Amino acid sequence: MVHIDATYQGSLRCEAVHAPSGTTIVTDAPVDHCGKGESFSPTDMLATALGTCMLTVMGIVAERNGWEVEGATASLDKKMVADPRRVGEVEVVIAVPRELDAQARETLERAALGCPVAESLGDRVSQSVRFVWGA
Repeated sequence: MVHIDATYQGSLRCEAVHAPSGTTIVTDAPVDHCGKGESFSPTDMLATALGTCMLTVMGIVAERNGWEVEGATASLDKKMVADPRRVGEVEVVIAVPRELDAQARETLERAALGCPVAESLGDRVSQSVRFVWGA
């Protein structure tokens, strides 16, 4: 279990503190939803969580197998839907700077698609994921 304390700062801004590390994250409401858009919105954090979770799980699998994926990136586009307002889709492009053999690519892609955040979002949030190898 991980403990996080979040505090509403006013002006549609929150601060969250990760208890184990003391790291602080600030969120702000987006401009299209009455905010200033000066930081990640909570829904931006959801999309970010998906991309970073995919990269992290790929890194875990790569390290176990001696594959090099350092420098891999996730480019994310979050699409909102209305009624109720929520994240409807996250488009993800994962670019790995090295070309790996077919078995390694398949293993890493399967790991990314099954990461804990992707599994947590389930079918409610569409996840369009594309992998680019040797980018």
